[in-house]
Amino acid sequence: MTVPIPPFPPGFLWGVSASAFQIEGSPTADGRGLSSWDAFAREQGRIKDGSHAEVATDHYRRYREDVALMGELGVDAYRFSISWSRVLPDGHGPVNRAGLDFYDRLVDELSAAEIAPVPTLFHWDTPLALEERGGWMERDTAERFAAYASVVAERLADRVPMWITINEPAEVTLLGYGLGEHAPGKQLVFDALPAAHHQLLAHGLGVQALRAAGARRIGIAASHSPVWTAGDSDEDRAAAELYDTLTNRLFADPILTGAYPDGLDALLPGPVAEDLKTISAPLDWYGVNYYNPMLVGAPTPAGASAFGGIEIPSGLPFAVREIEGYERTDFGWPVVPDGLRELLTILRERYGDRLPPLYITENGCSYGDAPDPGTGRVEDARRIAYHEGHVSALRQAMAEGADVRGYFIWSILDNFEWAEGYRQRFGLVHVDYETLARTPKESYAWYRDLIKSGR
Repeated sequence: MTVPIPPFPPGFLWGVSASAFQIEGSPTADGRGLSSWDAFAREQGRIKDGSHAEVATDHYRRYREDVALMGELGVDAYRFSISWSRVLPDGHGPVNRAGLDFYDRLVDELSAAEIAPVPTLFHWDTPLALEERGGWMERDTAERFAAYASVVAERLADRVPMWITINEPAEVTLLGYGLGEHAPGKQLVFDALPAAHHQLLAHGLGVQALRAAGARRIGIAASHSPVWTAGDSDEDRAAAELYDTLTNRLFADPILTGAYPDGLDALLPGPVAEDLKTISAPLDWYGVNYYNPMLVGAPTPAGASAFGGIEIPSGLPFAVREIEGYERTDFGWPVVPDGLRELLTILRERYGDRLPPLYITENGCSYGDAPDPGTGRVEDARRIAYHEGHVSALRQAMAEGADVRGYFIWSILDNFEWAEGYRQRFGLVHVDYETLARTPKESYAWYRDLIKSGR
């Protein structure tokens, strides 16, 4: 280990993460219904390498092998997601017992390996039958989600110590409904805001349903980034503030304060004031997904901007700029470990005692290192350096007062990276997509040693 990291407090949780659509494969096995991402991936040109997730890493059939890898790694917890359409093929109605049985077996396998199961109920893969009726633009989807949460918790709550309702509602809203880069591929721009409200309502209703079924320690996994201002003009500052509001505060404020940022209520559907009482139900913890800061300024004469391969259309009141002066991952994302410390400081200062204990529910990087033809080893020194830097920044933030209780690396396996297909590799374990062979990388060994030393 090249970066000295002070010991973490006793009981600090070390984990890894993944999501159902990205690793499971078997999209129609044992009665599973299709999801919005199944349909999106089949549309010509949606996935940049032309691939699909019908096999992915075949985790649905190889989960025991993958749990064994986690056991050898020594993690305390595995954050996975449950495919809503595997449990309820149409998003509502009769339960698909075979699909629910799969997650029952997975939880048992994890428990036997002394790895805490941490399920996420929704990680972007809306049941296609619900999407075709409007998806998250419709209030009914939030009600359906609550019923689904009840079904899952009634089966698993006796063995699951920690729950996540929804993963990254900002990305579903902005990329799925606003810009069309992700499923369901809508380009509604600001008219996508109802999708944000309905996901937040689903979260609140889901919390109620989970608690009613006996679930413990409930949180959400929200994406957050520090927003840096690209220039010194009033226009740049206003643009950065608006971007921060739309990507950070639009989702955190209702949950943590019971109110939307000023001016947004009028753009949202339904009985907002009444819904906010549900949305802001107290949480046991709050999850933070961090990858990098964002640099934002006033719109440029050139119009459109881009970040990480995502086109930001012209006509918006802000422009996303590239952050210079930092190393980049293979995704083109800047590597800014101190951005994690900065973000945790912002959250603590912004929300004060309304902020529950935190978990870093995602942090990771894409590097395409492959097994050496001679030795078979995957020497991914850049990934090790990335996580050393971020874990060090996290420990510094904790020393400064951030109440962080755990850290989950994204991801345990290389997997289907949404619209990128198989072009980006985030895993601690390399997956050969032809043979599906798993090869732990050097970063896997590094994390194993960190966990041992950090306990």
